[in-house]
Amino acid sequence: MNRPPHADKGELIGGLRPDMQLVADMVEPGARVLDIGCEDGALLRYLVSFKEVDGRGMELSQAGVNACVAQGLSVIQGDADFDLADYPDDAFDYVLLSQSLQVMRYPCEVLTQMLRIGRKAVVSFPNFGHWRVRWHLLAKGRMPVTPALPMSWYNTPNIHICTISDFVDLCADMGVVIERGIAVDHSGRMGAVGRARRLANLLGEQGVFLLRRGG
Repeated sequence: MNRPPHADKGELIGGLRPDMQLVADMVEPGARVLDIGCEDGALLRYLVSFKEVDGRGMELSQAGVNACVAQGLSVIQGDADFDLADYPDDAFDYVLLSQSLQVMRYPCEVLTQMLRIGRKAVVSFPNFGHWRVRWHLLAKGRMPVTPALPMSWYNTPNIHICTISDFVDLCADMGVVIERGIAVDHSGRMGAVGRARRLANLLGEQGVFLLRRGG
C-alpha cells in the first residue's frame, strides 16, 4: 500500500495516547496489521509511517473512514461484530482493537475472530475495576464518570464494561494465551498484569494486552 503523507515524527508520537503507544510498541516492524475501530487513523498512520507495517483498517463510521482515506490509509467501513468472518484465516500478523472491546455486541466472538485471522491480537480497554470507579460507586451510589469512562450511563456507547481481572479470566476460559498484560494510569504510568493482578486491577485506568491462540 502507499504510505500516507509525511508527518512530523515528534508531533505524531506526541499525539498518541499512552495506551495507544503501548499498542503500537507491541507490533513488530513490517508486520501485516488490521486495526479494528481505527477512528481517524492516528494509530494506523503511526504504524505505517514509523514501523512500516502493511496496514489495513476497519471503521464503523463513514466520517472515520473518510478521515483515514484522506491520509492515504487503506480503511474500509465495517462492523467488527459481523464482518470479521469475511477475512480468511491467518490473513494478518496482528489484529488490533484499541478502546473498542467494550462497545462490541459480541466481545467473545470478536476475540475469537481476531485470533483466527491474526497470528496475534492486541486489545486495550477501560478498566471498570479502577479505584476511582469503585470510589464513585461507593461514595455516590451512581454510575461513575471518569477520564477513562467520560460519558454518563444514558449516552455512553459502552455496553460490555469489564475489569482487568474479568478480562484475564475470560482469556483463561477461552484458552487464549496472554503474552503480555499492562495496566496504565491517567498519567501513563505502567504496571505489569501478572502476579500483581489485584494491584493492577485497582490502579490501572486501562488495560493493554498482547494475545495469541492457545494450544
